[in-house]
Order: sequence, then C-alpha cells, then structure tokens
Amino acid sequence: MTGILIQLFMLLGGLAFFLFGMNVMSSGLEKLSGGKLQTTLNSATNNTAKSLALGAGITIAIQSSSALTVMLVGLVNSGIMNLESTVGVIMGSNIGTTLTAWLTSLTGIDSSGPIALLKPSSFAPLLAFIGIALTMMAKSNKKKDIGNILVGFGVLMFGMELMGDAMAPIATFAEENPETFKPILGFFTNPIIGVLVGAIFTGVIQSSAASVAILQNLTIAMRSTTTPITYGVAIPIIMGQNIGTCVTSLISSIGVNKNAKRVACIHIMFNMIGTIIVLILYIPAYLIFKEFLSSGIDAFGIAVCHSIFNVFTTFLLLPFQKILVKLANIIIKDKKGVEEHYTFIDERLLNTPAFAIQECTHRCIEMASKAETCILAAINLCGNFDERRAKDIIKIEDDIDMYEDKLGTFLVKLSKSELSDKDSAEVSKMLHSIGDFERLGDHAVNLIKVAEEMHDKNITFTADANADLAIARKALTDIVNMTVDAYIKGDLNIANNVEPLEQVIDGIIASIKSRHISRLRVGECTIEHGFVLNDMLTNFERVSDHCSNIAVTMIEVVQDSYDTHEYLHALKSIDNEKFKEKFKEFAMQYKLS
Repeated sequence: MTGILIQLFMLLGGLAFFLFGMNVMSSGLEKLSGGKLQTTLNSATNNTAKSLALGAGITIAIQSSSALTVMLVGLVNSGIMNLESTVGVIMGSNIGTTLTAWLTSLTGIDSSGPIALLKPSSFAPLLAFIGIALTMMAKSNKKKDIGNILVGFGVLMFGMELMGDAMAPIATFAEENPETFKPILGFFTNPIIGVLVGAIFTGVIQSSAASVAILQNLTIAMRSTTTPITYGVAIPIIMGQNIGTCVTSLISSIGVNKNAKRVACIHIMFNMIGTIIVLILYIPAYLIFKEFLSSGIDAFGIAVCHSIFNVFTTFLLLPFQKILVKLANIIIKDKKGVEEHYTFIDERLLNTPAFAIQECTHRCIEMASKAETCILAAINLCGNFDERRAKDIIKIEDDIDMYEDKLGTFLVKLSKSELSDKDSAEVSKMLHSIGDFERLGDHAVNLIKVAEEMHDKNITFTADANADLAIARKALTDIVNMTVDAYIKGDLNIANNVEPLEQVIDGIIASIKSRHISRLRVGECTIEHGFVLNDMLTNFERVSDHCSNIAVTMIEVVQDSYDTHEYLHALKSIDNEKFKEKFKEFAMQYKLS
C-alpha cells in the first residue's frame, strides 16, 4: 500500500512540475511575442488562412488551446470581436496544441548511442541551467524571457521524467501478471470506452497536453512488456482528450452574454463533431487494419496520431464555419426584446496580460476620440449655444467618466500581473493618460455652462475680444487635435510639438486677459463680461495643460522617467533650440492682431 501511495505521489508531483513548466514557458513566450500576435488578432480573422495561422501561433505561444478559447470568450463578451471571426481561430488552436505532444515525445528516444543526446533527460538540465543564468544575470528583458522559456522547458521535461518513473510499477505489474492485465487492455480497445476515459481524465486536469504526456509516458513504460499500449487503445483516448479540453471553455462561459456563450458552444461542437466523425470512420477501419492497430504504439506514435487527428478534423470542418455559427445560434437563442449587454473589458483577459494590454490600448484610443469630440464641440458652443448639442456633449462626457472608472479599475488589476518592463510602462502610460482625458470631458461641461450663461444673459463681447477669442479657439482646437492624433498613432514627433503650442496658448490667454482689463478701464466691457471671459479662458488654459500632460507622459514612457517637472524644465531650457524654433513658429501662427 505504501509503495502504491509513493508512486501516486510521484505521478501527481510529475504532473505538477509538467503544468508549472508549461505555465512558465507560456509566460515567457507570451512576453517574447511583444504583443505582435495580439495586434493582428482582429484584422487577421477576416481571412480563413490567417485565422488558422493566428490560432495555431497564439496557442503555441500560450501553450493552451483552452486558454485561447477562454480569451476569445472574454473578447466576444466585451464586444471587441464578433462571433464569426472566432471560428477560424478556434480551429487553428487545435493544430497549435499538437506541438507540445511532439516536444514530450522526445522522452521516448532510446537512451543508447549518440541519438541519446536528443533525449530530454540529457539536455533539459543544461537548458534549465542556461535559462536560470539568463534570468538572474541578463539585463535585457528579451534575454530574461528566453531564460524563462528554457527554465520552463527544463521543468516540464523533469515532470515528464518523474511521471515516467511513476509508471514503472505498472509495467512491472503487467509483466508479472499478463493474465490480469490483458483483459484490462482489452476493455480499453472498445473505442467508446477509450473516448470516455480520455474525455473524463482530460476534463478533470483541464489540460489535453498533460493528458497526452501521461499517455506517452504510459506507452514508454509498457513498450518493453508483453502487453504494450496499442494503437487501438491509444487512438480513442486521443479522440476523447479533444472533448475533455472543452471543459475549461464551458466553465468560462458562465455569466457571459449570449454571443460569448456561443464561442464556447462552437469550441465544444467543433471537437465533438470532429470526434464523432472520426470515430464513425475508425470503427470499420479497426476491422480492416486490426493487425496494425493491435501493435504497440510509442510516444512518437502518440504525437503522430494526435497531430493527424487534429489536422484532419480541422480541415474537414473548415468549410462549415458558417454552419457551426448557425448551430450555435440555434442552441443558444436570443430572447425577444432583450438587448445584448457587453462587458466593458472582460476580466478573463487578465489571464493573458499581453492581450489585456492590447485591448486596454484600444479602449484608451476610444476614450481619447470621445474626449476630442466632446471638448471641441464645447469650444465651438461658446458664443453659439445650442441646447440639443449641449445635451449630446454631456452624454459623451458621461461615457468618458465610465471609461475612466472601468479602465482605471482594470488597469490597476492588470498592473499586479507579471508584466515585462515594456508592458508595465504601457500600463503606466494609460493610467496617467485616462485621468487627463477624463478632465477634458469635465472642462467641456464647464464650457457648456459658460456658453449657457452667455446665452441666457445675452452677453456678447466686443469685435476685438471676439477676434482674440477666435485665435485662442483655433490654437486650442489644434492642440487637442495634435494631442489625440499623437496618442492614437503613438507618434512622439507630434507629441513633441504639443508643449511649445501649450506655452503659446498660455501667452495668448494672458494677453487676452490683459486686453480685457484695458477695455474695462475705458468702459468698453463690464465686470460681468470679465467673469464670463475669465471662466472661459481658465478652462481653455486647463485644457491645454491636460494636453501637455498627455504628450509628456507619452515621451516619458520612452525615456523611462516620470519626473514631469524635470522634463519640462529641460525642455524649456535656453539650450533647447528645437523647442525655441517650434515656439516661435506657433507664436507667429497664432499671433493676436
């Protein structure tokens, strides 16, 4: 009994090392990708070939087809992706998941002769040592990520070896008791039983890669016995493993909208329909190729069968993507009169930080565009008040407040994830920027109040004052456009032009206030005019300040510094020729008459 418990603990420990190593590997691969796969996700899904390639590529990077499906559920639940565009990616993920089986099949290499160097137990410890050296000593984040991948691979392969050792007593038992073990294997030659066992076991551990690895270790342990694992036993189990891997996506579909549930539904249907079709073909094939299917299979054979099955089912069902979508719509029906609700950013994306950052970036760009629309409309409302347009601006400002609240909450959670320095800087940039975009919306509301007061009290300025304000509005419109354009494009050349214009706007506002005092002295304006003018100009100045903050934040992210005062001091120093030239250019362009 004690010996059985020890072997069970070894198996569980080996599985733990395997899953941990895979997690470390996938984390390193995801960081190393630098968000390149994520950026092309939405555009690539319009093309079937690109969708397959992207699904396979991302699955290789994150080492889990289930994790990719969970991520797709989150993206659809947030309204970022549509249902139709996920089908090709899901199919591609089934091809990408076969890579792990090929890596783990290396454990089945015969340890004698020069080819033994290809056995993981020979080179994995060396890779792990190189990996830990890179992680501890390298200064480059890229090298550290490579180190994590190597360490993860080493740990994964150690887990494989440990699981293999745990299987040894099974082989001994089979060799010593063939009359007992053969009926057990015979039981598993029933393909229905094999599919069920594969599905249940994979569903419990929620990793098809791990269940395939365990099956490979079992074949290695049994290959030298009189009762080896046969193709007839292994193939149905491999089929079942593809159904069991759907459990994760099924769990992730709890509490999401209808379309997101349909993503999980398509994943399940795809794997189940593919398995049923292959199973129907397999049963007569077993009778025809019974001799071959009764022969022993090895770890390499498991990888081959796993790949053939996944590639075959993918290309078999590839032409029927639209039918799968229709079936999902039939199974999960829309309720009449009930509007579909989308989550702003689904927290499932926190499981894949690189994707989460990319989607936060998209939301920040949306927020920037809304802030631009809001503040420019409010600027144009001054002196030309319209109640309907004012209500539209307030509605947009409410949206901006929602963006700031939900984005800020999500970004704080995301900042606690394990991020690369580049991703961490990007999160910091967004956290700094969304506050300024939200404040632009607030100043838009303030300007509406100014415009409404002017309208209600029938306040008009002199021709000279209106001419000055027209130049101020033009400069303010340009700095807002310039700032948002720089942010959306990530263009630092444009961002560098914001601060010189902000300084010019400060000068324009000071001059307009001074000119108003002069007109007040000669009785051309009243104090009431002064209050309204001051409120308007104060908001103009604050808007330009927030534009400056956004541009400076963009620049500081690249410089890896967040000392705004020091940066601005250096920028305006007497030695900064570029700043002085740009300042003079803007001063001439927006010169008061």
